[in-house]
Amino acid sequence: MPQSFDVILKGGIVINQDGEGMRDIGITGTRIAAFGDLSQTSAGRTVDCRGLHILPGVIDTQVHFREPGLTHKEDLESGSCSAVMGGVTAVFEMPNTNPTTTSAEAMADKVKRAHHRMHCDFAFFIGGTRENTKDLPELERLPGCAGVKVFMGSSTGSLLVESDEGVRDILKVIRRRASFHSEDEYRLNERKNLRIDGDPRSHPVWRDEIAALQCTQRLVRLARETGKRVHVLHISTAQEMDFLKDHKDVASVEATPHHLTLESPGCYERLGAIAQMNPPVRDRAHKERIWWGIHQGIVDVLGSDHAPHSAEEKAKVYPATPSGMTGVQTLVPIMLDHVNAGRLSLIRLVDLTSAGPARLFGIAGKGRIAVGFDADLTVVDLKRREAIKNRWVASRAGWTPYDGVTVTGWPVGTFVRGSQVMWEGELTAPSKGQSVRFLETMPAA
Repeated sequence: MPQSFDVILKGGIVINQDGEGMRDIGITGTRIAAFGDLSQTSAGRTVDCRGLHILPGVIDTQVHFREPGLTHKEDLESGSCSAVMGGVTAVFEMPNTNPTTTSAEAMADKVKRAHHRMHCDFAFFIGGTRENTKDLPELERLPGCAGVKVFMGSSTGSLLVESDEGVRDILKVIRRRASFHSEDEYRLNERKNLRIDGDPRSHPVWRDEIAALQCTQRLVRLARETGKRVHVLHISTAQEMDFLKDHKDVASVEATPHHLTLESPGCYERLGAIAQMNPPVRDRAHKERIWWGIHQGIVDVLGSDHAPHSAEEKAKVYPATPSGMTGVQTLVPIMLDHVNAGRLSLIRLVDLTSAGPARLFGIAGKGRIAVGFDADLTVVDLKRREAIKNRWVASRAGWTPYDGVTVTGWPVGTFVRGSQVMWEGELTAPSKGQSVRFLETMPAA
């Protein structure tokens, strides 16, 4: 009797752990049930994927969705809508909300807000502070928790642990890999006078490469002292990449699409404070060295650092302007454009956005197209040319730094645990997002 599935994706070019090739994918319930030649099987529904590439669902491990407290910028529903419109199937959201996500009650509240309201699957970082250090061993094991996030340099929000003592105390007590915003707060404070009113080009002068390198060197030393694993977010400098290549045993590395795509001073002259990020977008030499880190395998994952603000806030006069830009919806098309330009292979992109996050954070059942895994799939048209437009952006912010940029490569469909939630730019299913599961914190059977 022929095998039957709920859904078959037919005739797509599947990018998988054994390379790429034309295969069908059979989905039963929420999981992948088979892939290969499924021409002799049947399904309740067939999706024609001829001419399209099917990737393991893209996982964005750094987003800021601003809920609770700052929902005029973004909320969990709008941010996750932006994610699935861009082909992203799961996100890890950051703790610098208002109130901050630093307690069991705050984590439970976020998970409750997100469950079946977010369009993609989700996990939330718990913020590490001086006040909650003793509680972190329990907090980092809560359902829906992606791990601990520490800000060693001030950014949006009130979370900050700038001292070696504070970071050491946190690392001593936790067991999971912790993620860090690595800029030296002491140097940032010393250099605030270098900001020039009305000139965002001074942003990378103030938050210079030494502030980033010094902090990353301190962080790695503390990781070695305590025997713990750290994840260094949004690397922006050549010096950090050269340093981290010798410390991969304790430190994993994230790069962002904007640090791989934009460069100063042109981005500030063209976009003004729209290009203002922490850590900053720097000049071409830094950008090229981050690409070198991609090519050499030093970079483990890509994260968008989606950090929306309203257009009105961004229109203020620097340095009163907030740092951050939208990015979760443009991660896939911007990186596919780099693939088409020959800057990286499609298989390397999959490693950075699916297999890499699963490996690094110990995600259960995601990151591969494999029988028994969640049916999280990102369907893309590698040949489609599209102009990115502000009006396409589903984020509540309503803008992108890439407005008017034409790219080659476009997300066509998003499947989250077997549900086709986006197809050809339209939401096609109700929001049914659930917590990502982690191998280190799964309850015993």
